[in-house]
Amino acid sequence: MGHWAQRRGSAEGLSGGAQRRKKRSAHITMVSNNQAKTSNREQRKKRIIMMTLLALLLMSASVFLVERKESSIIVVTFPSGVELEAEVADTPEKLLFGLAFRDALPPNGGMLYIFEQNGMHRVTTKGYRFPIDILWVDESHHVVHMLEHAEPCAQDPCPLFGPPPEDVRYVIQAESGFIKKAGVAKSDELKYALRM
Repeated sequence: MGHWAQRRGSAEGLSGGAQRRKKRSAHITMVSNNQAKTSNREQRKKRIIMMTLLALLLMSASVFLVERKESSIIVVTFPSGVELEAEVADTPEKLLFGLAFRDALPPNGGMLYIFEQNGMHRVTTKGYRFPIDILWVDESHHVVHMLEHAEPCAQDPCPLFGPPPEDVRYVIQAESGFIKKAGVAKSDELKYALRM
């Protein structure tokens, strides 16, 4: 009986060891499952972040790839009857660069800068490829100041043209020689009409 009890005890010992191993194995499996769940959550978070970043990238790219609306054109009529079709500088890029990097203007074409406030506005010809005439115009559409044949500037430091003798709201840039061709004089009143 002693021998049987020993065997039984050792058999129980083995089965107890097996049970411990089974418990350890179950514990390891639970830890693995928890780690897998955590890993899945982290992967989901990463996927969400990546999808969000991809969406932002696509939206940003679409801003540059979508065909831009045609620029607004204002027809400026001078007292002599000459008309200038002025592209409105209505975007931050146009306000910053103006006619820079263009090879030429269309016949009777130019650019009209409309500033948010009256002021002593100055302009530059940095990056321009051709000389221009510049007109500074006040809020009541009267010519305040003129500059003929402002040379293009390829390298810094580039000169700033202006300021006019009094506050202005608009600056018009046209091809060099336009002021003479249109017979523009100081205090001329200009008429603006939006081209439809």
